[in-house]
Amino acid sequence: MLPQLPQLRRDQFDNLEKHTQSGIEFVERYTKFVKERSEIEFNYAKQIRNLSKKYQPKKNSKEEEENKYTSCQAFLSTLNELNDYAGQHEVIAENLTSQIITELLRYLTELKAERKSHFHDGRKAQQHIECSWKQLEASKRRFERDCKEADRAQQYFERMDADINVTKADVEKARQQAQMRHQMAADSKSEYSNFLTKFNQEQNEHYYTLIPNIFQKLQEMEERRIERVGVSMKTYAEVDREVLPIVGKCLDGMTKAAESIEPKTDSKQVVESYKSGFEPPGDVEFEDYGAGQSMKRTVSETSLSNSRGEAKERPSGGKSKGKLWPFIKNKNKSPKQNKEPLSNRFNEFMASKPKMTCLRSLRRGLSLKLGSGPEDFSHLPPEQRRKKLQAKIDDLNKDIQKEMDQKDALTKMKGVYEKNPQMGDPASVDPRLVEIAMNIEKLQYEVQKFEGWLAEVEGRLPSKSDPPRRQSGLYETQNSNSSTVANNCAQDRESPDGSYTEEQSSETQDKVAIANTPEFDDEFDDGDEETLPTIGTCKAIYQFEGHNEGTISVTEGELLYVIEEDKGDGWTRVRRNEEEEGYVPTSYVEVSLETTAKGAMTYI
Repeated sequence: MLPQLPQLRRDQFDNLEKHTQSGIEFVERYTKFVKERSEIEFNYAKQIRNLSKKYQPKKNSKEEEENKYTSCQAFLSTLNELNDYAGQHEVIAENLTSQIITELLRYLTELKAERKSHFHDGRKAQQHIECSWKQLEASKRRFERDCKEADRAQQYFERMDADINVTKADVEKARQQAQMRHQMAADSKSEYSNFLTKFNQEQNEHYYTLIPNIFQKLQEMEERRIERVGVSMKTYAEVDREVLPIVGKCLDGMTKAAESIEPKTDSKQVVESYKSGFEPPGDVEFEDYGAGQSMKRTVSETSLSNSRGEAKERPSGGKSKGKLWPFIKNKNKSPKQNKEPLSNRFNEFMASKPKMTCLRSLRRGLSLKLGSGPEDFSHLPPEQRRKKLQAKIDDLNKDIQKEMDQKDALTKMKGVYEKNPQMGDPASVDPRLVEIAMNIEKLQYEVQKFEGWLAEVEGRLPSKSDPPRRQSGLYETQNSNSSTVANNCAQDRESPDGSYTEEQSSETQDKVAIANTPEFDDEFDDGDEETLPTIGTCKAIYQFEGHNEGTISVTEGELLYVIEEDKGDGWTRVRRNEEEEGYVPTSYVEVSLETTAKGAMTYI
C-alpha cells in the first residue's frame, strides 16, 4: 500500500514518481525479454525446417528409390514429424507476439499517459497550495509592518502632544497620521485573517482530498500494472502448455515410425529387387587330353575374371553372340548333348565387341549409356523386367479408370444440361468428351503393348516378335539387304527368357545397315521420344500470361494436368493437351498429386 498520510510532503511525492517510473521500466524490460524469446523460437523453428528439408529425399535420385525400405520410410516419417514439431515452435513465437508483446506495448502507452496525467494533477495541486502559502506569508508580513508603523505613529503623536513648544497644527497633523496608521494596521489584520482562513481551507482540501485522490489513483494504476505483469507471465506459460499435446503427438509419431522398422521385410525387398530369374548354369563337361592338342582353360560361369588378353589371341570370325547377360542357359539344348565347351563361348564373349547392326539397337545402346532404359525394359533381368512391366500396366489401368470416371461425370453433366438448358450448353462438353475418348484409346493401346511384352516374358506368346510399336518411315525405304539386317536385329535382341541380347554380324552387314540410313540424325532425334506421364491435376486460381519461353498461359479456373511437380524453384510443369505444355508459377495453381507413386513395384 502506498502511504496516504496528510503529512506527506514533496519528497514523498517525488519518491512515488520514481517508483512508478521504475515500474514502467520493469514492464518494458519484461516485454523485451518475451520479444527475444519469440525471436529465438522463430529462428529455432526455421533451422529445424531447413534441417528437415535438407535431408528429404531428392527427386529422381537413389535416395528416393531406397524409400521403399522400412528404415528409410521411418526416417522420412521422422523428418515429417520434425517439420510439424518446428511448426509448433512457430505457433509459440506467433502467440507470444500476439498475446503478450503486442498487448504489453499497447498497455505501456496507456500506462505512461495515465501516469503523466496523475502527476500533472499532483504538481498543479502542489503549486496551488504553495502559491496560497506565499500569499498568506505576504499578508502576514504586511500586517506586521503596518502594526509597527501604527505604533511608531502613536508614539510620535504622544511626544508631539506633550511638547509645549510644538504648535497645535503640528500636533493635529501627528494625531491624524497616527489614526491613519492604526486604520492601515486594522485593514492588514483583516486581510491577513482572510488569507489565513482561505489557506487553512485550501490546505485541508489539499492534504485530505486532492493529494489522497491522486495517490489513490496512482496506487490503483500501480496495482493494475502489477496485475497485468502477472497475467502476462501466466500467458507466457500457457502458450507453451497449449502446444505440448501436439508436440507429444509429433514425438509419438517419431516413436511409432521407429517401431515400424522391420529388418526382415527390408532384406526381403532387397532379394525381390535384385532377383534376376536366371537359371543356374549347367555342368561343365570333361575335356580329354589329346596328342598335339592343348587343353583350353575353363572359366567358371559365375566369374568374370577371364583375361581379355587370352581372348584377343583367338581369331574372331563369323557370328558370335554378344549377350548382355552371359549366364543364360540355352533352353533349346540339353546339357547332355554334344556342344561347344562353355569356356570357348565365354572366351568369345570376352573377346568380342558387340556391334549394333540396326538403328533400333543403336538407340537402345545410347539410351543405356544415358541411364534411361528402353521402353520395354529389355535391359533388365527377366524377373525385374516382369515386375516393371506389371507395374506399368497397373499405372496405365489406373489412368484409364480416372479417364473413365471423368467421362462418366461429363456425360451426366451433359445430360443435366440437355434437360435444363439454362444451366449450360450441352455442346460445350463435347470437346472434352472427345479429348477423353482419345486419351482412353491411347492408354488402352499402351496397355495392349505392355501386356504383349509381359506375355512374351512369361512365355504366354508363341511369337518372340515385338508388339506393335511406333515405326519410322526410315525402315520402309530401306533395300532388301538392310531390311533383312534390321529384322534379324529386332528378332535377336531378346533371348527366349526375356533378357536383352545383341546379334553380332559381319563388318559388311554393319556397313550396309548404316549406309542405308541417310536420315539417321533426324530419326534418332524424333524417334521413340516419350511424353512425360501425368502425375496429378491442378486448377488455376489466378490468370497467368506466359510470355517467356517455356511457360504456358492459363486462365482462372482452368483444369490442367501436372507432369512435373515443383522442384523448389517455384515453377510447376503442366500440360493442356498432347501438344501444349509448359511451366506456370506454383503459387498460381492448386495442385492435387496422385497418392500412389508412379513406378511402384508389384511383387508376385
